[in-house]
Amino acid sequence: MEALHILVVDDEPAQRELIGGFLRKQGHEVLLAEGGAEALARVRERRVDLVLSDCRMPGMSGLDLLRAVKAVNPEIPLVLMTAYGTVETAVQAMKEGAADFLTKPLDLDELTLRVGRVTEQVRLRSAVRELQAQLVERHRIEGIIGESGRMQEVLALVKRVAPSDATVLIRGESGTGKELIARAIHYNSPRAGGPLVTLNCAALPEQLLESELFGHEKGAFTGAASQRKGRFELADGGSIFLDEIGDLSPALQVKLLRVLQERQFERLGGSRTLHVDVRILAATHRDLEAAMRADTFREDLYYRLNVVAITVPPLRERREDIPPLLDHFLRKFAEKNRRSVTGLTAAARDALLRYDYPGNVRELENLVERAVLLSRGPVIDLEDLPVTLRPGERGPGAPLAQGLPEVLADIERQAIRSALERSGGVQTKAADELGISERVLRYKLRKYGLEGHAG
Repeated sequence: MEALHILVVDDEPAQRELIGGFLRKQGHEVLLAEGGAEALARVRERRVDLVLSDCRMPGMSGLDLLRAVKAVNPEIPLVLMTAYGTVETAVQAMKEGAADFLTKPLDLDELTLRVGRVTEQVRLRSAVRELQAQLVERHRIEGIIGESGRMQEVLALVKRVAPSDATVLIRGESGTGKELIARAIHYNSPRAGGPLVTLNCAALPEQLLESELFGHEKGAFTGAASQRKGRFELADGGSIFLDEIGDLSPALQVKLLRVLQERQFERLGGSRTLHVDVRILAATHRDLEAAMRADTFREDLYYRLNVVAITVPPLRERREDIPPLLDHFLRKFAEKNRRSVTGLTAAARDALLRYDYPGNVRELENLVERAVLLSRGPVIDLEDLPVTLRPGERGPGAPLAQGLPEVLADIERQAIRSALERSGGVQTKAADELGISERVLRYKLRKYGLEGHAG
């Protein structure tokens, strides 16, 4: 069992020494105090992982000490030791935040069990703090790759807005890294210790989306077998990131507007009003101003969301960022796949630098991962890249650099991109030209990382 720093508080010297000696034999560091005032001074001066306190003491009772300790450090657990006649006081203490209580005379085996439980709680809290620190480090603003002037402006704005509680609307084509920006805002804010809950508003039909956002009561609809909390409840005390906010239906726009204005809502099928403390971060690749003119997006919701707007530029408009991104993804996927790939030939690097990346950073990431997996040696060559990225055309009879499925996929990808360009990004027209349904087109846009190429 991991050793703890335990403070034993009891006005009876014999009891205090007995408990302290027993805990020292188990390997714990033990501090002793004969009353609440002395105990509180120890808490302020020394590391204390657990307080074991008698309930009835002159001057400051165990309940008073509990309140005082929580005011100094709410994370320190306190276990009350009480005689049978004062169990009601112990129950009251539990309501006020005591970790547990023991009845006197103490059963030392029971004491060992309770201390073991607290040890596990301390270990878990330490692990959570470590994970939170790792998340903050991973999503620190300085860690985002963006050396171009455009991205430096974005990151400067992120740095200024992160410490506030303002609603932020992140705009940009699909694949530009809008969620990465949202994570940087959250983990560099005072809410970093709270949850960051994400939801793609375009991924679910309206009724399921409403349930995901606000939760539902048992029996609210067919299949609702039990009560379920929504994303807003889960994000209480932290932030919620709503991706593709421009795809919300008019009915859900009204409900979201109420949450933005009043920070309250009801679960689907429920009547109890719930209040939440949540920061809202939203993102979209759609033209919301055009949607407002077409009466498909509410003007009042737009202005509530657009308190601070951050526009992430497409990769083709910040080509200075391609080389460092290339090197970053190369190291990442070589390590992830345990491949000894260390670089690119000049021809391969040149092809990747000249490409327009309609799928933006996500497409670049996918291309590098593919190249790392298919590379025949430690250096990625032009032949390891898709045909569409290679300059010139293959001569008749030249051997295929890829298998037939890869070649056909490259041809299909290029055909979809060309159809979208000719249709001005209108998916319905592009699907008609290609002879496929709009649903199949949307699937292929996701498959080939071309979502940012559509209007």
